[in-house]
Amino acid sequence: MAHVKMYTTQVCPYCIRAKNLLKQRGVEAIEEVRVDLNPAERQTMMQITGRRTVPQIFIGDTHVGGCDDLIDLDQRGGLMPLLQS
Repeated sequence: MAHVKMYTTQVCPYCIRAKNLLKQRGVEAIEEVRVDLNPAERQTMMQITGRRTVPQIFIGDTHVGGCDDLIDLDQRGGLMPLLQS
């Protein structure tokens, strides 16, 4: 299964929803980068993605986007192939 990295905060309901969906799809480990604990990580996230909101999700080298983007990808049938690559 592909490596999953997610920029998150502790109290973000969209982060929780995205993590739950990934776990339902068989992801056992998610590398979480907490931008609320380390503001420099938010700056890094913004430079990489051009976005300031969390979650920002990466599967392998692919930037999926946020929670809504992840759900849309799953509904279009693109999440599982990406996870399995």
